[in-house]
Parts: sequence; C-alpha cells; structure tokens
Amino acid sequence: MANQTIRVVARLVALPEKVDELKSVLLGIIEPTRKEAGCIKYELLQNNADPADFTFVEEWESDALLDTHLGSEHIQKAIEKLDGLVAVTPDIRRYSLLA
Repeated sequence: MANQTIRVVARLVALPEKVDELKSVLLGIIEPTRKEAGCIKYELLQNNADPADFTFVEEWESDALLDTHLGSEHIQKAIEKLDGLVAVTPDIRRYSLLA
C-alpha cells in the first residue's frame, strides 16, 4: 500500500502511588506532539478498571516522522521523568493497518 500510515500503541503503567504524577507528565506531551509534523492522531487513554494503566493510541504519516517525534525535546524530557513513576518499562509497538 502506498502512503500507509504508522499506528502506535504505547502502554505505560504507573507505580500505585505515582498515578497522578505520571498522568501529569503524559498530559504535558499531548499538545506539543499534536503540533508536530506527521502527527495524525495522538490520544491518551486511562484504564477504567486500573487507573495506573495508561495507553497512547497514535497515528503517524511515516516511520521517519515518528522517529523524529521520539527524539523531540518534549518526549526526551518526559522520558527522563519516568524513572520512579512507572512500574515496568513502557511497551511501545508500531503497527500497519491491514483492513
């Protein structure tokens, strides 16, 4: 498929006592990310059954633009803040739409 976009599902799990702190960090990267070249969709979800469980659902124009996003200043600053807030290493997966 020509011009296929890249879909991303990124899951982060907060330490039980750090849910609000992680939520604040994650909310802080939404607006700058939505302004980035190549960002089609960037949504943050919080699990109703487990408030420590956060998931980004993203769509990007290309792998290259997604890579640029991951290297951006606001993302790098957010990554630096994750130590002591997350229970496990973030799970970030790239997908291609099949149908």
